[in-house]
Amino acid sequence: KKRSLLHPAYMIYTSGSTGRPKGVIVQSESLCNFLLSMQETFSLQQHDRLLAVTTVAFDISALEIYLPLISGASFILAEKETVQDSHVLGNMLEKHDITIMQATPTLWHALAASVPEKLRGLRVLVGGEALPNSLARRLQELDCRITNLYGPTETTIWSTCAALENGRKEAPSIGRPIWNTQVYVLDAGLQPVPPGVAGEL
Repeated sequence: KKRSLLHPAYMIYTSGSTGRPKGVIVQSESLCNFLLSMQETFSLQQHDRLLAVTTVAFDISALEIYLPLISGASFILAEKETVQDSHVLGNMLEKHDITIMQATPTLWHALAASVPEKLRGLRVLVGGEALPNSLARRLQELDCRITNLYGPTETTIWSTCAALENGRKEAPSIGRPIWNTQVYVLDAGLQPVPPGVAGEL
């Protein structure tokens, strides 16, 4: 009997696409691949300061905690009450000289509506929900550098990413696969569709 060389990093419960809760075991190798891919993508430096706003019960918090640590950057943890108050969170961005933050479109929308000047020039990571074109345009008006991220828990946090270009008109892309992974667009029979044909990811 062959032994697996994989080692679990953590287990997280998710409803996934079925709506039925299930435990997903994420392997250490998958987490390392993800983090190293994100390290190359974002090139955090010693001067970078990431504001962590995600509960540790949500897997995307792993990016907020580990990516700064493996990159020599810093991260600051925001308390739950802080995240729930856009003005307090905006003041925290300014007080701690934050250079990068990851959040859902819902939170970015609240910040852009309440404290837009606190976001100016920030590196913005968006995931967890579809990024509306109107929000992307508003963040770009504030000179934010936006990366749209997509991925289900089963594929270890984010599976694809796309840096958004200023002035684009089309809906934000979810981008291309991270290191050592592939994505497939399939038809109802689970066969690959031709280029340009819509299907399921």
